[in-house]
Amino acid sequence: MTVTSPTRTTREIRKDFPTDLSASIAVFLIALPLSLGIALATGAPLQAGLVAAAVGGIVGGWLGGAPLQVSGPAAGLTVVTAELIQHYGWRTTCAITVLAGVCQLGLAALRTARSALMVSPAIVHGLLAGIGVTIALAQLHIVLGGNPQSSAVANVLGLPAQLADLHPAALGVSALTLAVLLAWPWLPGRAGRVLRKAPAALAAVAVATAAASLSGLALPRVDLPSWRSHALPELPEGPVLGILAAVLTIALVGSVQSLLSAVATDKLIASERGTDNRPPRADLNRELWGQGAANIVSGALGGLPVSGVAVRSVANVKSGAVSRRSTMLHGLWVVLAAGLLVPVLDLIPLATLAALVMAVGVQMVSITHLRSVTRHREILVYVTTIVAVVLGGVLEGVAIGIAVAVALALHRLARTRITVERLDNGVHRVRARGQLTFLAVPRLSRVLNQIPHDGHAVVELDGSFMDHAAYETLHDWQDSHLAHGGSLEVTGRAGSSARLPEAAPVAAPVAAPVAAPADGPDGRHADAGHHGDRSRRAPQRGAHQCCRPWTPWQNHCDHRPAGTRTITAAAAAEAATTATEAEAEATEKAGPSAPRRRGAGQLASGISAFQRDTAPHVRDELARLAREGQRPSQLFLTCADSRLVTSMITASGPGDLFTVRNVGNLVPLPGAESTDDSVAAAIEYAVDVLKVDSITVCGHSGCGAMQALLSSTPGAPMTPLRRWLKHGLPSLERMASRHHAWARISGRLPADAVEQLCLTNVVQQLEHLRAHESVARRLAEGTLELHGMYFHVGEAQAYLLSEGEDFFDCRIFDSVGQHA
Repeated sequence: MTVTSPTRTTREIRKDFPTDLSASIAVFLIALPLSLGIALATGAPLQAGLVAAAVGGIVGGWLGGAPLQVSGPAAGLTVVTAELIQHYGWRTTCAITVLAGVCQLGLAALRTARSALMVSPAIVHGLLAGIGVTIALAQLHIVLGGNPQSSAVANVLGLPAQLADLHPAALGVSALTLAVLLAWPWLPGRAGRVLRKAPAALAAVAVATAAASLSGLALPRVDLPSWRSHALPELPEGPVLGILAAVLTIALVGSVQSLLSAVATDKLIASERGTDNRPPRADLNRELWGQGAANIVSGALGGLPVSGVAVRSVANVKSGAVSRRSTMLHGLWVVLAAGLLVPVLDLIPLATLAALVMAVGVQMVSITHLRSVTRHREILVYVTTIVAVVLGGVLEGVAIGIAVAVALALHRLARTRITVERLDNGVHRVRARGQLTFLAVPRLSRVLNQIPHDGHAVVELDGSFMDHAAYETLHDWQDSHLAHGGSLEVTGRAGSSARLPEAAPVAAPVAAPVAAPADGPDGRHADAGHHGDRSRRAPQRGAHQCCRPWTPWQNHCDHRPAGTRTITAAAAAEAATTATEAEAEATEKAGPSAPRRRGAGQLASGISAFQRDTAPHVRDELARLAREGQRPSQLFLTCADSRLVTSMITASGPGDLFTVRNVGNLVPLPGAESTDDSVAAAIEYAVDVLKVDSITVCGHSGCGAMQALLSSTPGAPMTPLRRWLKHGLPSLERMASRHHAWARISGRLPADAVEQLCLTNVVQQLEHLRAHESVARRLAEGTLELHGMYFHVGEAQAYLLSEGEDFFDCRIFDSVGQHA
């Protein structure tokens, strides 16, 4: 579904013009030094960077599909462009840029923009990191006063000689540039707040240029020749295949970087602004069209290749830009600067620009990306892509990265660990971990044949896929084993009961818990039908239900409203197999309109089920806890919402969690007005007495407390609930503030303002926890950890708050998979 913004009136456009104007100036001040630095890094004429910045702003901003994205010369294309200039010369490289733009127009016409995003993030991050390493190594030579070599390997090999021949003036100016660049965001005091409004890159270049000029240092400086001698493209000369490969490389790398930047800009806008003042969401095919047009114009005018640039786009959004006019105005300012500020630009030392670009290259190796790929077990793809890009080039690096990613995916699909062990009670336990495909059939058959025919076996299937060949092997062995007098039990992950279906499916999921086999007259577990039949999913009463209280709940009542249920004969028969005879008889007599059991009756029924089914299995463990006392590993602070069953979503049992529940999972600040000491007392007891190792704050979707906060009106009469919800006001303020990292779920935007507040509230309550003296002390000692968690009720999916922030200063909640 396409979401469009309401038509803007002339009055609204005029009203927003000052905001767009100020944002365009902020972006221009960032783009000007970076454009010159990237042109220097590629070996192109310095005017080429200014041409690309102007065209990217005016043409890309006018025709692109992401209104607030800023396009221009990008560091991600630096290595590719430098290689093309070395092989074909500058004028041919301009022609290749034009052809790459035509290729992008073709991709846009075919509406392939979305398919460009299917590349593995590990490959994209590895590509950018490899380019960053290559850039940093090349610019390091200029920083030290020398000249870069033709490749990253040559730059590394040439470093010892360069270090032996240092140029103190170039090194001093470069060091000053880096020092200002790093220290600028941390300037203290009121004066610092005023100075920080100027971009750090501009400040670093300005300070270093002023210092070099005032001290009279003899350094190579920017030399912008007359625009009359500006080089324009010429027809490509060289091997056709080489030219074609160069065109595709520029088009594909530029397109992927632009589209990823557009998506990231959309996410940033969604977090920063309400729905009433957001621009339309990015049209990726139109964005690709705009990038193609910009590259055609830039190449034709003798400029560098153009793509979307994340750094400038972030600055545009955070400066308050409302429409694409800010991007176009920034391009206009670049044109004016190129014509009027040439004497000022000629004062900039090349070492200053090199230091600036080197810092950008180092930042492209993102620690956040490294943590992300490590968490998703893609570190091999990431590192391989980096090494391949540095040693071989961009196109070779991407190809090798894709090959490694495919090989890793096939390895994970084919890798299955199958073991068998004999327990002390004579039971043989077979564990199959991984996907059961035809490749695992020989190992599976060999292990199953080791089990005596008359023995009892437990087959544990810990995977999410079973193909036809594996199913037939397991099913045939099961029939043979039962026929020879043996017995068996098939379980899913972590011992959850499962069954093999009667009919052989092409692909049978095996990880989800399904019905437990019923005990037959001879004591063996009989096959009980297809696992996909919903009427057979209720566990048998005789099955082991230790620490699984939601399973009897699933059986003893139908939680749908009365009047909407239909109790069929099949359902009644199923109920008879899962409930006591008295319960089944009562169900039959009650009929379709029987009201749901409530109050003491329902409570007594649940207690009875516990005493009958669960208590015998947990009695020994509870007796041990009664003797030794509780030793929970963590304090779990969550909402009082009835849909949150903490033991279910954490797979915990007695003695594992010290749980505190309240409306909105709030942690009042110490000394706050109308504070509730019960929460603080629980925190102190858990941290100082029980010595828990961690504290988890868990929010959830559809939280009524967060909805009440969003809909609260000032001046409403104070009630106990309203007084309590005052502790959630900091979360509301944090969500509206631009000075705090916002929160989102990895891979998607928040569904609405309520979900955004639910996520933000978890982050804010963790901050409140740190204000408690006992928590702060344990954190300083390094003996306590704090974790944020979000549970989406409708999806039955848990998300954990990552440790750091991503490129856009976002606090990310990552989904927890089956194999976390």
